[in-house]
Parts: sequence; structure tokens; C-alpha cells
Amino acid sequence: MDRANPAGAIADAAKRCSNWGRWGQDDVLGTLNFLDEGKRREGAALIRRGVSFSLAQRFDTNGPQKGWRRRTNPVHTMLSSGLDAEFGPREFPHGIGGADDVVFMPLQASTQWDGLGHIFDHGMAYNGRRASAVVTSDGDQLTGIKTVADRIAGRGVLLDVGRAIGTDGELPDGFAITAEHLEATIAAQGDSSRVGRGDLLLVRTGQMARTRRDGWGDYAGGPAPGLSFTTADWLHTREIAGIATDTWGFEVRPNEFDRAFQPLHQVAIPHMGLFIGEIWDLDALAADCAADGIYDFFLTAAPLPVTGAVGATVNPIAIK
Repeated sequence: MDRANPAGAIADAAKRCSNWGRWGQDDVLGTLNFLDEGKRREGAALIRRGVSFSLAQRFDTNGPQKGWRRRTNPVHTMLSSGLDAEFGPREFPHGIGGADDVVFMPLQASTQWDGLGHIFDHGMAYNGRRASAVVTSDGDQLTGIKTVADRIAGRGVLLDVGRAIGTDGELPDGFAITAEHLEATIAAQGDSSRVGRGDLLLVRTGQMARTRRDGWGDYAGGPAPGLSFTTADWLHTREIAGIATDTWGFEVRPNEFDRAFQPLHQVAIPHMGLFIGEIWDLDALAADCAADGIYDFFLTAAPLPVTGAVGATVNPIAIK
């Protein structure tokens, strides 16, 4: 990989890893085509103990965002409260009262999925469409996140690279996870961590655990462990349905080229059609997997089906 030539590396990887036309010219699902009914049955059969884990970071003002591209943390406000019910004017008959609330937030403020309209390559979107024809001022009415609201449920697999490769369960910021690291983690964890067609892959780096201990700091957009650009071919040949990490940006930061911004995104989303999850909290699940030696489970992670949205928040649930 020539560090001085990100454009060439991206173009070459895009050509090798493209899924354009694979499922027809009208396809809007990308790699979620790999996640079929059989794969959901396989995932459901992994529920043995019935123990469940939410993989969502809390949605509140104490979050990772710092205003980059006008992303803020969620703001929760009460529209009516117990104070209104007890001391306010009577709104309803026979003493009944209630509380209502509202949340204002960017859809990628916390635990979320990137949709297929989130990233473009030289003005082109997934499946060879012009970006301007996909995402307009009305949003993404073609490949918007609502198209997969009923799709993301099946066999989940955790690769705890932080435990297998790192120190004290964590990888340092700037650590690039290669295909060799992923394979080494699979070998260390055993057969339940095999990764293949239609799987929903979770990669734990340990960075979320570090923020819980030290504070958010530069978590949003700053240095981080993450997937190396060189994993593009591994992700493509494994035919996974989606991938999520416990980091802000999925791929290693700083990026591996002298001057670049999220080059793996530029291949994975518009060319592979790969769904990417970010800011997932994998620590409790990882501890349980380390304790019982089982790293696959049923995972359901339906995004909020906001019409036209290019990404959306999610509360993923892993069930073992």
C-alpha cells in the first residue's frame, strides 16, 4: 500500500470489491442480500440461555459528539411532567395525568448504522447511481435506512480483537486491525467465531471501555484503533451482511495514508454496499463471551426507520 497514493488504492480496492449489479440494477439492500431467512433461523437457534445484552451507548447529553459537521449529543426535554400533573391546570377528567417528552438529535449522534446513501465515491452512490439522484434535499428516498428496517436480525459474531491481540483487553489508538489480526482472533476464540456469508460481525477494540474510564476526550473523530484499509478484500470475500465496532469511525484513525479521510468507508459503502455500525458498546457482551467461550449469538439491530435518512440510531440486542 502506497501511503502517498490513497486515490489509487481506493480505486483499485473499489474495482476488486464492487458489488454493483450483483443483485440487479434496482438493488437497494447491498450486503444485506446475504442475510436471508435461513440465516435468521440459524441465528435464532443460537439462543440457549436467554440472556440478553443491549449494545447501545446511552443517548443523552453526556455523549461523544463535539459538533463536527453539526453533530451534537441528544437533547432530551420534557413536554409535560409530574409537576404539571400535580400542580398544573387539570387537563383531563377524573384525575388522570401523564408525562410526555421529546428528543432532538442527529441520527448519528450515538449507536447507529450507516446507510448506503451515507458515503459516495467521486459523486457516485451504491450500485452505480449518481449521488445527486439518490440523496436530495428530501433525503435518500431510494436506499434510505427505512429499506432495511425489517432486515437486520440474524447470526451475530463477536471478534474481540482487544482481548485477543491487545493489552488488558484494549488496543491503543492508531492500531490498524489487519486481516491477519482478525484471523488470529478467530483462531484464539474457536469455532463459534467463524465468519461467513450473511453474518453480522462485531469487532471490539476496547476503545469504548477506555472512554468509560477516562472520559470521551477525542473519541469523536480523534485517534482510534480500527479496521485497516487492507481489510477491504477480507470483508468482501467473507460476504458478511454488516459490521459494527465500538469506535466512532469503524476504521483506524489516523487513517493509513499521508492525507486521507475514511478511505475504507469510500470502498465499503458505495462499492460493496456494506452496512457499517459505529459507537456500539460491546463490553458486557464481550465479558460474557470470554466467560463461556461462545462468541456467536442471535443479534437484532433494526434501525429507526426514518424516511429519507442516510443513517439511523439503533438499540442492538444480542441474545445468547
